Amino acid sequence: MSDTSLSSETDQQRVMANAIRVLSMDGVQQANSGHPGMPMGMADVSTVLFSKFMQFDPAWPAWPNRDRFVLSAGHGSMLLYSLLYLTGYENPTIEDIKNFRQLHSPTAGHPEFGECPGIETTTGPLGQGLATSVGMAIAERLSNNEYGDELINHFTYVLVGDGCLMEGVSQEAISLAGHLKLSKMIVLWDDNSISIDGSTDLSTSEDMQGRFEAAGWHVQSVDGHDAEAIEVAIRLAQESDQPSMVACRTTIGFGAPNKQGTSATHGAPLGDDEIAAAREFLEWPHAPFEIPEDILNDWRAVGAAGAPKSAVWKDKFGALDQFVKEDFERRQNKDLPASFETTINDYKAKLVADPVKVATRKASQMALEVINGAVPETIGGSADLTGSNLTKTSQTEGITADDFSGRYMYYGIREFEMCAAMNGMALYGNHIPYGGTFLVFTDYARPAIRLAALMGQRSIFVMTHDSIGLGEDGPTHQPVEHLASLRAMPNLNVFRPCDAVETAECWALSLQAKDTPSVHALTRQGLKQQRLTHTEENLCAKGGYILHEASAEPKVVLIATGSEVELAAEAREELEAAGIPTRVVSMPSTDLFDAQDVAYKRSVLPAKVLKASIEAGATFGWERYTGIDGVNIGMDTFGASAPASDLYKHFGITTDALVAAVKEKL
Repeated sequence: MSDTSLSSETDQQRVMANAIRVLSMDGVQQANSGHPGMPMGMADVSTVLFSKFMQFDPAWPAWPNRDRFVLSAGHGSMLLYSLLYLTGYENPTIEDIKNFRQLHSPTAGHPEFGECPGIETTTGPLGQGLATSVGMAIAERLSNNEYGDELINHFTYVLVGDGCLMEGVSQEAISLAGHLKLSKMIVLWDDNSISIDGSTDLSTSEDMQGRFEAAGWHVQSVDGHDAEAIEVAIRLAQESDQPSMVACRTTIGFGAPNKQGTSATHGAPLGDDEIAAAREFLEWPHAPFEIPEDILNDWRAVGAAGAPKSAVWKDKFGALDQFVKEDFERRQNKDLPASFETTINDYKAKLVADPVKVATRKASQMALEVINGAVPETIGGSADLTGSNLTKTSQTEGITADDFSGRYMYYGIREFEMCAAMNGMALYGNHIPYGGTFLVFTDYARPAIRLAALMGQRSIFVMTHDSIGLGEDGPTHQPVEHLASLRAMPNLNVFRPCDAVETAECWALSLQAKDTPSVHALTRQGLKQQRLTHTEENLCAKGGYILHEASAEPKVVLIATGSEVELAAEAREELEAAGIPTRVVSMPSTDLFDAQDVAYKRSVLPAKVLKASIEAGATFGWERYTGIDGVNIGMDTFGASAPASDLYKHFGITTDALVAAVKEKL
């Protein structure tokens, strides 16, 4: 290639990058809110990535073999919106760009999954885009192992900022990706040395490249405004047999002559005067939001280049065995195998015929043994608690750097990363991830659980050791407020089943909930099976139901979950013997119960009847079901270290305490 052609191409790249810069600064200025600095600084890198490397098709945003691009530094959302508009996605339109950060506009302050095609995951909470991307890269390797290079073989690109890499979850993500040698994952670090407070040397002095190298990554550094150097670096990253990080040294707010390189460009509009100066500096005489036709055509050609590639892929897919095609499409549609409900009902019937007394964590493993044999796309795992969470079954061999044929992830002590990676797998579309730790450690994982709920992803969080019933490990490990806290989260199903039958039903509900994540709160201690009559109806689907009916019109309704249902059943026997007709309601999911119509809820919890709740967790919230004159037995302090039976007595969560409280109220 001649020097003249190189110069011409470099000029074209620069002008295309400037289109990103002006859209970003104009959008933020019009909204009077946002972050123009990062989009302006990383415009050159993004232009090279999309025009030279990214495999995507705006006309088919869900093309399964597309490269994934994740903007982990989600505050720079105008970078992504500009790229999507310029390359020809249906949304955002130029009007959407003008309505950045406005009500009902798809161009939200931070990228939100589902608002615009091409947004692969919701980002904004720093570090989570990187952490989620590890799950996408794992899913790509799992899918590649199953379907081969012809069907699945692509890259996952992640743009991160200094803030992403300061967040603790980034170390979990970097470590796991390096351990698994996720060579199809490429991180582009916006190395601009600026955060909101000012220079990053105010708060950090670590060797970031050394940190990645120590975790087993291929590392390069490059001038983030040198298109040729960026292209060489990405190409070398693609050729590496390790995950790659390219440190792109950039100037934040590049193009704003008086503010570039300072925190003034990070999180505030540039202002009219600086935007005018930037237009002059960038030699961009056009009006706000105006992209000249020739520049827009260059960008649209970048987008159109993906159509022939996706068409070739579609032909290859069409030539596959019919069963393989149907199974692939079933997974992409989030459908379960046609035999799933029959399989679950057969298993429930078996449990009724031969009742078991097991901890619900063991009941979960028993259910998973059935499920994993019937649903081939489940991917299990645990944060170094496999033997405690009981998340591994006979079908789930371990996934390693050298073998992605397995179905079980050893996440290590990385609860946050585990849950974020599960979200990445769920977003990828070919798998249903579940992973376990102790319920108390949802504190470590909560941000990822929240994003799963916000994005409507079918991630299933298996949280065992769900109360003081775990015993001697003491209050540091005994969840108290966690159930109430998780139940407060929108679009999250929290299940606390009471026996093996309910556990199977709750697993079925989690798998059938295409757009809702689930938490399973499971016991360490063994529980007597309560469900002894088979029904093909999933009783847990209504959240709460009459488990044991009163002998006559009930005077008392006992509401319980999980391990305390057994206590409520025993209390019912004593109260019935005392001439007090008593109903027991099992409520494995307050979320699903709340979603029922008023008539059903009143039929289960009659208005003018004493209601008492018992749960080995915070009593907070139970007054919604018992009323302020009802009885609420539970935990209003932290726990203690002792055998479980002693703890239940010490904290007054017993059959005797429940009976006494009811009699006192009556």
